[in-house]
Amino acid sequence: MRGPLMPYTVAAADLLGFAAATTEAHGVPRDDARLLADTLVTAELWGHPSHGMLRLPWYLARVASGATAAIASPEVVSDNGAVLVLDGRDGLGQVLTDRATRLGVERAREHGISAIAVRGSGHFGTAAYFTRKAAEEGCVALLATNASPAMAPWGGREKRLGTNPWSIAAPGGRYGTVVMDIANTAVARGKIYHAEERGEPIPEGWAADADGVPTTDPRRAVEGLILPMAGHKGYAISFMFDVLAGVLTGSAFGTGVVGPYRPTGRSGVGHLLICVDIRSMADPAEFERRMEALIEETKSAPTAPGTAEVFVPGEPEVRTAERLRTEGITLVDDTWTSLGRVADTTAVPLPAPTVPQEPPA
Repeated sequence: MRGPLMPYTVAAADLLGFAAATTEAHGVPRDDARLLADTLVTAELWGHPSHGMLRLPWYLARVASGATAAIASPEVVSDNGAVLVLDGRDGLGQVLTDRATRLGVERAREHGISAIAVRGSGHFGTAAYFTRKAAEEGCVALLATNASPAMAPWGGREKRLGTNPWSIAAPGGRYGTVVMDIANTAVARGKIYHAEERGEPIPEGWAADADGVPTTDPRRAVEGLILPMAGHKGYAISFMFDVLAGVLTGSAFGTGVVGPYRPTGRSGVGHLLICVDIRSMADPAEFERRMEALIEETKSAPTAPGTAEVFVPGEPEVRTAERLRTEGITLVDDTWTSLGRVADTTAVPLPAPTVPQEPPA
């Protein structure tokens, strides 16, 4: 493994401006470019760099190659009121999913519940970015997507299924939004790429090498298999979310999905968003009171040794974002170098680091 690398700390607003400008330089419309940039910076603010700026060069390389359309132009495949199917026509996954979220909320308000399917899309980053938006509009939302092969089926030793992440979000009254966002593997693949960039080993139980032997080497893990969460249960959940996001939507599935780290090839990612308008099932004020009661009951549990506070889903990300908006976002050397190449290609200057930092001892 490599030794510690020099980090660079940058203000969130400066990082967002850089990501938006370099994306726009690739022919992406201004609003769409800013949306993509915001999803990446938000992931950094939430403390999930695996879905942050290290992915910007991946997305731009796919736009540059033509694998991803710079201008998203989705087409309606079928419209049954509460159920809508869109063909993303290889647009940016973030842009298509944001449009699906707006449509999902609108249709849920009209019908009480909606299901928006997107086929022919790309990787959309963090699912919670979109389910949070729906929750802020008074919905309980579930978003499922599929991904390129990373996991072997239970008992197998070759990749057949993706991490196939999913998110559920709901309004939490005075506590804000509660949101879950997980992959069905022991870890999201991006965290392994992030460990590789940092030159750090990964924990045991995350991955196996190409021969199916458990490994803590992120390079061997990238070439090998990511292990399912909870053993056979994670495999089964991932399989069924490929049914929802891939097979049902008419998009690619299983080994047919291409990941964002490959600069060429149709992605074929599918998404399924289900929104329930709370007003169609309950009084919104009463729902929020009940949510607050659930949250308070959960947070009041006695803490285990070494734990200062009990968090509900989504709370750690909010706390981290509050801190990093002040402190700035720290990028490792490899990510900074890759952003430098993007800057050279687009003639957009890199943002200036705030305070030079020494690598950890």
